[in-house]
Amino acid sequence: MNDRYDAGYGGDPYELVGYDEYGQPIYRQVTPAQPPQQQGYDPYGQQEQQGQQGYQNQQGYGYDPYAQTGQQAPPYDPYGTAVQQTGGGYAPYDTGTAAPYDPYGQTVVGAQQPRAEQPRTAEQTAYIPQQAGPAEDETDERAGDETPERDGPEYHTGQFAFVEEPDGDSEDVIDWLNFTENRTERREEAKRRARSRLVALTVVLALVAVGGVGYLWFAGKLPGLSSSAGSKAGTTTASAAQKRDVVVVHLHNTSGGGTSTALLVDNTTTKRGTTVLLPNSLVLTDTDGTTTTLAKSVDDDGSDGTRDALDTVLGTDIEGTWRLDTPYLQNLVDLVGNIEVDTDTDVPDPAAKKKGQAPLVNKGEDQTLSGKMAVAYATYRASGEAQNAQLERFGQVMQGVLRKVSSDPGAATTTVETLAQILDPSLTDKDLGTFLAKLSDLAKGGDYKTALLPVQADGTLSAEDSASVVKDVLGGTAKSPDKDAAVSVSVQNAGGTKADTEDARVVLLNGGFTFLDGGTAPAAQAASRVLYADAADKENATEVAKTLGLPTSTVKKGKVSGNADVSVVLGQDYEPSSS
Repeated sequence: MNDRYDAGYGGDPYELVGYDEYGQPIYRQVTPAQPPQQQGYDPYGQQEQQGQQGYQNQQGYGYDPYAQTGQQAPPYDPYGTAVQQTGGGYAPYDTGTAAPYDPYGQTVVGAQQPRAEQPRTAEQTAYIPQQAGPAEDETDERAGDETPERDGPEYHTGQFAFVEEPDGDSEDVIDWLNFTENRTERREEAKRRARSRLVALTVVLALVAVGGVGYLWFAGKLPGLSSSAGSKAGTTTASAAQKRDVVVVHLHNTSGGGTSTALLVDNTTTKRGTTVLLPNSLVLTDTDGTTTTLAKSVDDDGSDGTRDALDTVLGTDIEGTWRLDTPYLQNLVDLVGNIEVDTDTDVPDPAAKKKGQAPLVNKGEDQTLSGKMAVAYATYRASGEAQNAQLERFGQVMQGVLRKVSSDPGAATTTVETLAQILDPSLTDKDLGTFLAKLSDLAKGGDYKTALLPVQADGTLSAEDSASVVKDVLGGTAKSPDKDAAVSVSVQNAGGTKADTEDARVVLLNGGFTFLDGGTAPAAQAASRVLYADAADKENATEVAKTLGLPTSTVKKGKVSGNADVSVVLGQDYEPSSS
């Protein structure tokens, strides 16, 4: 039941002023001229105005908690609208006179008085949910003062949409900004770390490069600077100050005959190793003044005499002699597990009974050689080939063996002991094993080379040609006979009597000549001959013939052994001297 006031029922205290945005009417209260009653603060969002007491017929609507004070109890309004009390009566449900319900919590109150004589009261400010009432209003209400007039702007519900409808996108935007910021920071930090690592790596590589180049320069291993470094070391450091360990190796071919000689050199000062190949035509001089070749010295004088003769000619100090017969070389290669050599020719199998069989050793790079193959390659000399070609093959085999020998002195010594060979008293198994281990370490590290001693056609050494080996490698000085030395005479026995060679040697030495043993001729000859190659040696050849008791008619120009000035072929007409 809506009990409203009409115009004819006790007066019309409300006036229609318009409609809101939802089409509902808006009223304004017209109050009498007397002062308005005190407006209290309603914590539940309800606003009341007290007017003149009246309308006693409306007191039955509820309990009046203000009966003691004489005030009318405000009715319960379930819609939260303001109930206006006027002097004319009390209308709690009059929709025609009460302010319309605003769903956003605002109450439109007050209407213009229809009568001109009545004063206009101040409009009440609508209460906004989630906002506390003004403190001064609550103070005025408690003091019973009149509600002050508010001249502020009118608020609309659209302005507070953010209160009812919070926007969650703001948190997403904040999270996205935080994510992008953190991601950018991580990228920048990663870039800084990468730059730091790159700088550190560059510094380390630069230090390693400088250190490596410095080491190579100090060791004389830089390309194009090795020779100069070696020369500098040889010039700044005296040859005697450089420590060298030298061992001479004689390879005896027990099946085919002949010997091959090499020097194994370990320069502990420059940390380099070298195999020096010595041609058999090298002229040596014994302590008694007898001149002979290296090959003859090895066969006749043995290890001690040959070692001393080499020291005299090369100006070095050989510490020991290693006699290596071909069967021991074969066993040595098998013990170290075969070797790799760049072969320069095909080598036939010495045991082959038929021609045309496949070669034992094939020509090519990185050929794996067993013990038998290594011996065949090291001793092979083709028909009409110079002895130096065979000597260089022997040097290849020796360097291949050194690369496979253990670098541990104990293990290398065990290998030498396993060979069970009889060594020279000057060189023990332990000494040889330790020496080979040092050379093996140099050979594996690339600090090892092989050099051929340059020997002239007469078997002597040229100081200029042999300086690269004798001076730089061995640290010695060549001591070959000079031009004013005694004339060397090579004697070949073609008369069939072995004693004639010894008799001729004694006669020539007593005559002031240097004797060279030319061996035995393949066939006997009836007449003796004295040959010279250079016209300057014709006079020397005539003197040799007279010394041997041969007629001057035997002196002729012809082919002379490369190691001698004059060659003598003793025939069956040679008569030994009575002395």
